[in-house]
Amino acid sequence: MSADIKTTIVHSDSLNPWYNLALEEYLLNQVSSQEVILYLWQNQNTVVIGSNQNPWKECRCNDLEKDGGKLARRLSGGGAVFHDLGNLNFTFIASRDRFNIEKQLKVILDAVRNFDIDAEFSGRNDIVVKNKKFSGNAFYYSEKGCYHHGTLLVDVNLNKLSKYLQVSKEKIQSKGIDSVESRVVNLKSINENITIEALKQSIKDTFLKIYDGEGTEFIPDKNNSTLKHVYDKYSSWQWIYGESPCFDLSLRNRFSWGELELCFSLKNAHIKKVKVFSDSLDNSMIPYIEKCILGIPFDIKRIAEIINNLNFPGINEKIQSDIYNWLILKSLDM
Repeated sequence: MSADIKTTIVHSDSLNPWYNLALEEYLLNQVSSQEVILYLWQNQNTVVIGSNQNPWKECRCNDLEKDGGKLARRLSGGGAVFHDLGNLNFTFIASRDRFNIEKQLKVILDAVRNFDIDAEFSGRNDIVVKNKKFSGNAFYYSEKGCYHHGTLLVDVNLNKLSKYLQVSKEKIQSKGIDSVESRVVNLKSINENITIEALKQSIKDTFLKIYDGEGTEFIPDKNNSTLKHVYDKYSSWQWIYGESPCFDLSLRNRFSWGELELCFSLKNAHIKKVKVFSDSLDNSMIPYIEKCILGIPFDIKRIAEIINNLNFPGINEKIQSDIYNWLILKSLDM
């Protein structure tokens, strides 16, 4: 075993997305500086949206609720995903010093390749086989640690996936496909011998091999008061749906890094409320944008300049530049 890395494996026996996401955040806050955690979990009949997505636009919420499903919001950015028991979720949790996306991806790729499936990482966050997606990945960075999580479609009900997810026409067209269903694939359709349990074991074995670890098993205490507190957040209306005021106007565009929608409520020509929705994997700019333009006169050029002058550690200059150029062009039309 590597002398300076502790490997921990965590399984959740719950199918409740609010508990599983709460446990994920709890583990993120508890991870030690020398530790890498592999967390494996499943949700039943669930749509999980990214941290800055509009639930009403990403999910057919009424249909999901009528069918007894749950809607959940995660900490990471990226797009909406559907989970059922034909899907396996994985999360790698580590300190910033131990967080290694390339190594983490290798665990998943090698685990899937053990079933003679030629998987590869593609684009900004997908793992694919034969140009079809079976895994979407997203990332979250806090001061203490980081996580990398993703889905693994083994035998998901693709009809339900299409029923509940509302994907914009612009996003579908940018992928060069006809529908969400035509872009994804179940691993079982490629190798009928693969099962959730077999894939779990393959991931665990590959994780321990790549990290040269023993893989201490950790069983969470569901009665832990801190975990219960985090669960209260994930199960709350405010966290899942957030404030959805009746906006006076919105500006929306699709970029290479994702969709962005700026929604405004105005009073006396000033921005009274602002909400930014995006499926960008990099969600760091969203709170800064909302905070810095709240209360100013509604002037698109001024908004563009304020965003262009944002400066904070780790700022994504491409996203910043793209938004600025788009808004400047928009200001000429209004």
